[in-house]
Amino acid sequence: MNEPGSHADRMARAALTWLAEPGNRAVWTLVQQAGAPAALDRLLAGDVPDRWLRSAISARSAAGDAREVAAEAMRLAEEAGARLVVPADAEWPARVDTLAALEIDSGMRVNRDTRPPLCFWVRGDLPLGPTLERSVAIVGARASTGYGTHVTNELAYGLAERGWTVVSGGAYGIDAAAHRATLAANGATVSVLACGVDRPYPVTNSEMFAQIAERGLLISEWPPGAEPLRHRFLIRNRVIAAATAGTVVVEAAARSGATQTMSRVLALNRPGMVVPGPVTSAMSVGCHELLRKYPTARLVTSVADVLEEVGLIGEYLEPEPRGREHARDRLDEQSALILEALPRRGTVTPEDLAAAARLELRTVLRRLSLLEAAGLVLRTETGIMLTPRGGQPPGNRHSNG
Repeated sequence: MNEPGSHADRMARAALTWLAEPGNRAVWTLVQQAGAPAALDRLLAGDVPDRWLRSAISARSAAGDAREVAAEAMRLAEEAGARLVVPADAEWPARVDTLAALEIDSGMRVNRDTRPPLCFWVRGDLPLGPTLERSVAIVGARASTGYGTHVTNELAYGLAERGWTVVSGGAYGIDAAAHRATLAANGATVSVLACGVDRPYPVTNSEMFAQIAERGLLISEWPPGAEPLRHRFLIRNRVIAAATAGTVVVEAAARSGATQTMSRVLALNRPGMVVPGPVTSAMSVGCHELLRKYPTARLVTSVADVLEEVGLIGEYLEPEPRGREHARDRLDEQSALILEALPRRGTVTPEDLAAAARLELRTVLRRLSLLEAAGLVLRTETGIMLTPRGGQPPGNRHSNG
């Protein structure tokens, strides 16, 4: 049977991801029109109008038989404890299908071939779609600073505590910090790879990847055994953008992969969030450029900011941040004038206070009763004086704090 989700469909999709790089516009369109098995037959027969694709398929076929490669990939996946997930499966992450309408204004092939995945190789026990349903991507510089790592730890840990999945790319720096902080919070994290799930890259993060596979998910569009080629990271980034409810860039140098991911996030009309950094840091140049270039990019500095962007309307409303409130902040104008006219030390008579405040004596007497009740002034035998609560620190008489 060649029905969606059948063995023939799965084998054809596995073969197609080996023949052509994921996201290929012509291949995806052909699969949508004819089904994966028929699309594979036509590609192998050279029955495609795209000359570049026809040449690429021919060169690839010289390296092996696509169907045999697919069968071997299935075997390797089973050995690695991985599975193949296709659009017909219940756990397919439907959000990635929005890539069908993604158009990037650039002539580069990586920006033209941004179509949805044909399949995912998945390592880990969690169901793929439900795990990604409430997810936020945190991405950034490989050469992260202490500042970037600290902010990432706070964001990832806080999101995990609130039941959100944290998605990243498994790289050094910000990616690894996001994964590790989520694991530390006993949360679910997903690493989207640019290579086979049986050989996650970089290898020095192997222990982290093992923990992710055990408690989260490793996913890839490339079959087991696939190498982490440079251009594959750029292809992979569209999945991070599309699979999540929103993306946060913590640190990014100019012209980085993180900024490329953000361009896809915003093109998909997803919440694109950016953490600002020191203007003296090269690792914040990309972040600040994103904020300048894209009016829809939102500046975020906390978990509360992120949740306000990705949550349901009204789900995570937070009060606006404000400084500590003092009793004097609630005073009416006349009471404030009286309090300001009182001497720092010693006492003053109501008459002298009225003159200093330029108010009628009966107004001063009435307001003094209110100030005394608020604990800001004290009546004594010799006159009126400030209490410690009503005064301000020496040398800061006109401070706003």
